[in-house]
Amino acid sequence: MLIRYGTDSKGKPVKKAVIYTKEEHKISLELIDPDALFIVNRLRETGFDAYIVGGAVRDLIIGKKPKDFDIVTDATPSRIKKVFRNSRIIGKRFRLVHVFFGEKIFEVSTFRSIVDGSVGNAFGSMDEDVMRRDFSLNALYYNPQKEQVIDYVDGVNAIKKGVVKPVIPLNRIFIEDPVRMLRAVKYGATTGCRLPGSLRKKIRESAMLLSPVSPSRLTEELIKIINSGHSYAIVASALDTDLYTYLQPSATNMMLEKKRFEKAYLSSLKQLDEFDRTNHDARLGEKLYFLLKDFVDGLTDWQAEIKSSVPASDLYKRTWAQCRNFILPMNPQRTELEFAVRKILSSYGVQVKEIRKKNQRKNSLSKSSAEKK
Repeated sequence: MLIRYGTDSKGKPVKKAVIYTKEEHKISLELIDPDALFIVNRLRETGFDAYIVGGAVRDLIIGKKPKDFDIVTDATPSRIKKVFRNSRIIGKRFRLVHVFFGEKIFEVSTFRSIVDGSVGNAFGSMDEDVMRRDFSLNALYYNPQKEQVIDYVDGVNAIKKGVVKPVIPLNRIFIEDPVRMLRAVKYGATTGCRLPGSLRKKIRESAMLLSPVSPSRLTEELIKIINSGHSYAIVASALDTDLYTYLQPSATNMMLEKKRFEKAYLSSLKQLDEFDRTNHDARLGEKLYFLLKDFVDGLTDWQAEIKSSVPASDLYKRTWAQCRNFILPMNPQRTELEFAVRKILSSYGVQVKEIRKKNQRKNSLSKSSAEKK
């Protein structure tokens, strides 16, 4: 074990971080995407500092192959863009760089300062950047060239002890960004780490801070949950901490009112997780099916509906509108919601044609004819 030193205001050396060597952290380079290694090495060859950071380092320490690799550097976005032609700068306030290798996207960010708190956008140093990161198990930096893990916040021990430990003080962490509460329960569920009583209590007390969060951010977080392969555990924890009512208020209310629906809904999430393990690249509509099927099942007597003379298109339109309201504030692509509703109706024997696509084709042909005239 090595020590990283800095200096205090008087110029005296002070301990900044612990550095774990390969023999101590036991990370295998074989688990790291070669393109992620190329990005780090290329930045270092160009004269910049660069590390793999966050959840990828956490997964590597526990011997799990990460799904994504985020990279952090002291190079500014414009400099990163010059190093990698296969990249683009994204974001308006918080500027990042996406580097593309085929269908793979690697997010490269610049060290951030804490001059404006943990959500500011000023560039800074590595010493500052770590204090912006939400939980210690995600605040580790890995240098693949030296095969060292730099730990400022006792994150390695937090992983070994199986605990989700905040980096930012509890009196600020959720006020500055309420979505961190969702990340906390997600990290706990996906890693098997426990949330300390003080953290769980603070989340329950702060749950209402999610109320003003935009539907687009909540949609993004819910899609991450759906795609995680751990949706059951995450939702169960979100229900326990009063967070799920802000992600899916209609589903939460129905679970509180009807234990039968709660049992069915949670059982469907287990089915979703099983489906995700073998169909990770399935379209979103395939996964929304599991969130909606129990709700649709209780809407009407489907056997009676099938025997009636109600056209399939009318059943579809009515069901789609009800499902759209049910999953608010989540706002998935219309085509994905349509796919999920058609699949559910198909399970009852109600076959619905993709009317919208036909209409789009007609509109396209009409437009083409008009342009020729």
